[in-house]
Order: sequence, then structure tokens, then C-alpha cells
Amino acid sequence: MINTQTVEKPQPVKKGMLDNVLEQFNHAADKIELNPNVRKILSITNTEIIIHFPVRMDNGDVEVFTGYRVQHNNALGPYKGGLRYHPTVDIDAARALAMWMTWKTSLAGLPYGGAKGGIQIDPSKYSKGELERITRRFTYALGENIGPEHDIPAPDVNTNDQTMAWIADTYMSTKSTSERSKNQHVVTGKPVGSGGLEGRDRATGYGVFLTIKFWAEKNKESLNGKKFIVQGFGNVGFWAAHFLEGEGAKLVGVQDAFGSIENTEGIKVEDLFNYGKANNGSIVGFPEATEMDGKDFFGLDCDICIPAALGNQITKHNAHSIKATLIAEGANGPTDVEGESILLERGITIIPDIMCNSGGVIGSYFEWLQNRNGELWQMDEILEKLEKKLRTTFKKVTAYSEENDVDMRTAAFSIAIERIEKAYILRGIFP
Repeated sequence: MINTQTVEKPQPVKKGMLDNVLEQFNHAADKIELNPNVRKILSITNTEIIIHFPVRMDNGDVEVFTGYRVQHNNALGPYKGGLRYHPTVDIDAARALAMWMTWKTSLAGLPYGGAKGGIQIDPSKYSKGELERITRRFTYALGENIGPEHDIPAPDVNTNDQTMAWIADTYMSTKSTSERSKNQHVVTGKPVGSGGLEGRDRATGYGVFLTIKFWAEKNKESLNGKKFIVQGFGNVGFWAAHFLEGEGAKLVGVQDAFGSIENTEGIKVEDLFNYGKANNGSIVGFPEATEMDGKDFFGLDCDICIPAALGNQITKHNAHSIKATLIAEGANGPTDVEGESILLERGITIIPDIMCNSGGVIGSYFEWLQNRNGELWQMDEILEKLEKKLRTTFKKVTAYSEENDVDMRTAAFSIAIERIEKAYILRGIFP
């Protein structure tokens, strides 16, 4: 009798965000012939923190949560990067996002390095009181691993100015009375009445809009009448849509965590925002649009596509269906390497995340400076400074792209990496 055994074919391993950012890094590093010693340093993270911490729930039970903080590189200055509350948060996601922050802060010319982190949690399942206790306990557990001159968190997915206020208060409470006020800039993205910056709420979305505007100006195109779609209608997606609508562009499709809607005649941004606010954050059921299958969302007929949700949304499985001629990456890592390759072959322009959504970290830098120097800046001067900084970066990236015949992402990565490489070569490696 012969025994037969069925051997299953190994399934291809799905690439994660870490694979993508490393591929992007190595591609640019090859192009610029990066110093091999610097490549070794930048290929890995400096510090990785995983914390398991208990919190008492409203019903008296104790739950144990897992939090992360990954510090990638601080050659140019203190670590900087957001904290997100999401079920997908894990060590690899934090590593990838921390690396992207390093390139983003370097490209923007800021005196920062890159970090990222968060808690593996679905915040919709917890009360406000529970979220406050979770946030404060996580902050206390992080201890001296964050600090105003060492590592400065900011809001990210499912965190906001209230989250930052809790973190700042908890961190400051661990300091002696005379030192507390000196530590207000331990986080950025705080409420305006608590050391926050006017306009920080819209900085990322405004930056996405500005890079689209700069692209249109460069190509001698008008945004008036352009159709656009937005994936993710949170802070970034809403503000990007708000400013684009102000230029005469038409929002024709939106996708969020709850569903997808479309209206070829246009969706009023403010109306959708107000509807979502009254509908537990969901766009589903908006009366002035039709619900659609989420799988078809990126195939909507439009000129501009703004992925402003999570990573790895545009892949080889949907890149062929995209009709937009411009992708403006409001999220971090929304386009994977295979998806990007297809888009570039099709002649679609991608404004890379490390430039497109850098308005947030630039705004954070302004807030950090404001707190440090005891100043108060007005909204108009903040938005003016933000536009000036982003325009400078956009010009650098497009010029590099044209001179070296590379796509915008490769250009942006190359500029960012070369700045860090220069710092290491000038400074040397201790000891």
C-alpha cells in the first residue's frame, strides 16, 4: 500500500509596510551610491520599545494592552513621530513608520529624526474615560523614553489633540514642580488652549492640498473642475478636500472604515463632514451620494486620488484600475512597491508621502518652537510659513527628479538620505 501525501504549495508572503520602506530606501541608496557604513546604520532602528501595561476598565475589570515606540534615527535631532491607536499597530508597522518619519523630517529640512508608535487597540470599543486611563498609563510606562529634547510624539490615526493633552499632562506631572512648564513641548498637536498651535489641525491636509496645487501650477493646469476622490475622511482627508473644493475642484468619491460613496455631480465637503460628525464618524448613508462596493473605489473616474487612510492600499491588485492621473499620498505608505511600479508604467504621477503629508510634522515643528521660545503665532503667519517650506521642498524634489531622470519618490528619498549621510560623514561614528 502506498501512502500519498498532498503537499500544499507555499503561499506567497504578503509584503508589509516594512518591506516597502526598505525597498524604497535601498532603491534610492543604490541610485546615490550611499556610503555602505551609513547604509548599515539607516537600515535598522536605534531603539525599539514594547510595553505591556494594565488598565482598569469602567466595569472594574483589568485589561492588559500592548504599546510600541520605535526610534529609528536621530542623527539630525530629536526623534519625532506620531502615536496611533489601531488594531494593526505592531512592531513592524512601527518600524516602517519610524523610518518614513526619518526621511520625512530630513527632506523637510527639520532638525529631527524619525520615530513612531502607538497602542494595538480599537478605540471605538472604549469609553472616553477608559481611553484617558489607557493613554496616561502608556505615557507613564514610556517614562524617559520620550521627552521634549529626546522624542516628541504627535497625533496620528485615531489620536487627536485631546490624546496629546493627556500625554503632556501625565508627563509633566512626573517632573518636579519647578520643571513642569519646561516640558510642555514633550508632544505636539496639543489643543490651542493648552500650548497647541493655531492651524495644527489642518496642517497635514493643507500640505497635501499645497503639493497638489504646486503640481498643477508646474504643469500649467487649473484645479477648477478637477474631479478627486479621497480614501479616509478624517483630519487629513477632510482638510485636503476642503481646500481643494475652495479651488473649484469637485469631490466625487469618499471611502472610510465604514464604507464607500460616490456622486459624479459632486459631494459638498462641509455637508459630508457634518453628516459624519452626527453619524458616529461614518459617511455611510449620506443622502447626497450613492453607496458603492469598496473594491471598486480606486477605479472611480477622477483626475486626482488622495489615499489618506492606512498603508498598503494601492497594490498590484487595484493599480491597473486607477483612472486618476495624479496620486497625492496623504497617508504613510499607501502605495506598495508593486502597485507603484504599475502606476509609473502607466504614466501616473505620485506625490510621495514623505513630501505630500509632511505639512503635519512641519506644523509640529512650529508648535515645538513656539513652546520652547514662549511665543504665540497667528494662523495666517503659520500657514504662510508652511507654504513657504513646502514650496521649497517641492521645487527641490521636482528639480532632482528631472535632472536625474527618476520618479518623485526616488528623488525625495535621495535628498533625504544624502542629508543624513552628510551628517554622519562630517560627525563620524562614535567611538
